[in-house]
Amino acid sequence: MNKRLIGIIDATTFHEELKELAVHRSVAAIPFAGRYRLIDFVLSNMVNSGVESVGIFPKFQYRSLMDHLGSGRDWDLNRKRDGLFFFPAPNSDNPYFGIGSLEHFADNIDYLKRSTQEYALIANAYTVFNMDFGPLLNYHIESGCDVTEVRHQNKPMGIYLIKTSLLIELIETRHETGYLSIKDITSDINSPLKLCQYEYVGYAVMINSIKEYYSANMDLLKPEIWQQLFIKEMPILTKVKDEPPTNYLKGAMVKNSIVANGGLIEGHVENSIIARGVRIGKGAVIKNSIIMQKSQIGENCVLDSVILDKDVRIENGTMIKSSCDSPYVIRKGTVQGAWINS
Repeated sequence: MNKRLIGIIDATTFHEELKELAVHRSVAAIPFAGRYRLIDFVLSNMVNSGVESVGIFPKFQYRSLMDHLGSGRDWDLNRKRDGLFFFPAPNSDNPYFGIGSLEHFADNIDYLKRSTQEYALIANAYTVFNMDFGPLLNYHIESGCDVTEVRHQNKPMGIYLIKTSLLIELIETRHETGYLSIKDITSDINSPLKLCQYEYVGYAVMINSIKEYYSANMDLLKPEIWQQLFIKEMPILTKVKDEPPTNYLKGAMVKNSIVANGGLIEGHVENSIIARGVRIGKGAVIKNSIIMQKSQIGENCVLDSVILDKDVRIENGTMIKSSCDSPYVIRKGTVQGAWINS
């Protein structure tokens, strides 16, 4: 299939309800599950489906995204032919940027014109799922579709399949047709194109708010959800970091949690996601929380239903309690002390 399908990941979307985690990074680069970024899921799905050419179209705060993906080596996309490409959106006053923005694609249309792949797969960068795109391509071809929209539980997933030549035509005629995005096309009941829908069966969640982000991370603590996402034959790939295993010192206790490598734990961790390089001090109690990379939690702290962004430092004796319906978020690099009960 690699000779037939080109991947396009639209990373331009900014969700206002995720702004606490997207101040210094794009939504696509938000950490997830202790060692991944949101974009890892769709990018890995493309690579696992045999796609060898992927274009990333970002707009906001994309330095961390570029740092994470690098040359694409960890996804086997650092190659002489095809591979991984970045096409940042220009500084434009055009307000219409979203999944499948034809205006954004128009600025980089040469990428499409030079491609040898017959079909283009356009997807958002913030959906957590594990999907083989092979059956989707077969369905699209066999059904004679012009544009196929992927849906989950009868709701759009922001994933579309289209012939590359048709995509180029739609880009070049966007001012005549009035179609500014792929979404415009699929929502037009009077479109002259043959529009199809493909139902994806499996776990999938679009991360568009803090509540969805927190809930999706907590879902991973359920074995049945973990098994649907992390499949041996379809691995979710990410940037490799060579770090030692997490060190559990005397007095440490961990229950029903995901703990990445490179950390040090002396306290109590329960129902939580602990990222790389996190330090949890003696006597600290962490429950129902997400602790991101290299955060440091002092001794005798109590954190419940909290999201700590990267490099946060919690001082000794600090108590922060919230609820699973409204987790308390502490921004990257913050030093936090005292009592907070939200």
